[in-house]
Amino acid sequence: MHTTVTLLADAPAQLLPARQLMAFTLASHIILVPLGVALPLITLVMHYRGLRRNDPVALLLARRWSAVMAVQFAVGVVTGTVLSFEFGLLWPGMMGTWGGVFGIGFGVEAWAFFLEAVLIAIYLYGWRRLKPGTHFLLGLPLPAAALLGAFGILAANSWMNTPQGFTLDAAGRPVDVHIRSAIFTPMFGPEYWHFVVAMLVTAGYVVAGVYATGWLRGRRDRYHRLGFTVPFTLAAVFTPVQMLLGDSIARSVFHKQPVKFAATEMVWRTDTHVPEYLFGRLHPDGHISGGIKIPQLDSVLAGFRPGTKVTGLTSVPASDRPTPAQATIAHWAFDLMVVIGSLLLLLALWYGWCRLRHRRLPGSPWFFRGAACAGVASVVAVECGWVTAEVGRQPWIVYQHMRISEAVTATRSTSLWIMLGLVMVVYVFIFGSLLAVLLKMRTGWRLADAEPAAGERHEGPETDTPYGPRSPVPAGDPPSSGGPGTPPAEGGRP
Repeated sequence: MHTTVTLLADAPAQLLPARQLMAFTLASHIILVPLGVALPLITLVMHYRGLRRNDPVALLLARRWSAVMAVQFAVGVVTGTVLSFEFGLLWPGMMGTWGGVFGIGFGVEAWAFFLEAVLIAIYLYGWRRLKPGTHFLLGLPLPAAALLGAFGILAANSWMNTPQGFTLDAAGRPVDVHIRSAIFTPMFGPEYWHFVVAMLVTAGYVVAGVYATGWLRGRRDRYHRLGFTVPFTLAAVFTPVQMLLGDSIARSVFHKQPVKFAATEMVWRTDTHVPEYLFGRLHPDGHISGGIKIPQLDSVLAGFRPGTKVTGLTSVPASDRPTPAQATIAHWAFDLMVVIGSLLLLLALWYGWCRLRHRRLPGSPWFFRGAACAGVASVVAVECGWVTAEVGRQPWIVYQHMRISEAVTATRSTSLWIMLGLVMVVYVFIFGSLLAVLLKMRTGWRLADAEPAAGERHEGPETDTPYGPRSPVPAGDPPSSGGPGTPPAEGGRP
């Protein structure tokens, strides 16, 4: 406890509000990232199914998902741009010294944002104005643009974890930069694929959760069945893959960032036959209270044998490692992520058993309750993953080269606290507006789907079947420029 207090006392006054501001904006942005990265792919899978099988329900779902994709992308670009600016505003010491080495990642991400904005506009425009095949082909670059944006930000983050691609001059400043080496660091591959698959799994469960909720409320038409099955199948298939990738990245951290691994697993002293603790709390003297102790498991997980030596936190000075409180936070976040992943794997296996063995959806309401919660749980797991990655790297902002306290801005701490309050207010408004727009869209779609049964005609975006015949205009009605078709007759859709 004394060590922690000493370290905090030596930290600049700006450090805490700068951390809080960065953490809040990052955590808020992460909520949108899964749909931003993976929803284009899920939408195109549904689009392809609709074209291949001449299925108007699948095409209608794809069209509506594309509208959601555009709305969340608009908000995601704003929150993502804020993060990019914060690197320079809050951490000028890092960007001033190291920006020339790893800053290209932010440039790639920004370029991908602009490219994706153009592609989304073309994709939305093409539903009623392009031939079906041409429209689908023009949508294919969308997932690639989303993956390119992820490539840029993960290249920057992996470099912060395992910096390379430069040499230091006599003054300690980076020179002779090799861009390729700076991008493809030892942690880039494990981080990138773990992140991409996590986004696909999370987006699949989030989208499927909407239709699982409708299913529980009695909306059991083909629209809801298809809207649930396609994204949930994608998520279920990639859930075990994600578990394997998670194991791989943990082992990469063990080899490349041993102190970070020690913090994540709360290993105090370097030793063999190290036990694994599920949750628990690390104290300043090194003992762990609470939690469930599993003998030798940590060594087995790290090196596949009990005799594997695991580096402990005390292998480096206290000033070069996370505090016991930070290690506990990283450990809890990691354990919570693993617990959620394990529960999602069980849900995916349940689904797979019913689909492969019985050729049907699970009939139990408990399955659909779990599926309805899976989306939120997946987002929580993603947040926990970032907490593990960033808190476990403390006190370094560039691993073993620059501390966070050396990078923080000189702006007065009072100004930073005020800025944090203002950002919170603005973000509440932004996310509240996003939710209101999505709910308004859902209400409009439900009304449009219910009107054919009542003999009424509704005109508006995403209410008609794409590429379908346009409804005739009744006598006496003014001509419409929207061109609606006839939607499928199932009612009560989301």
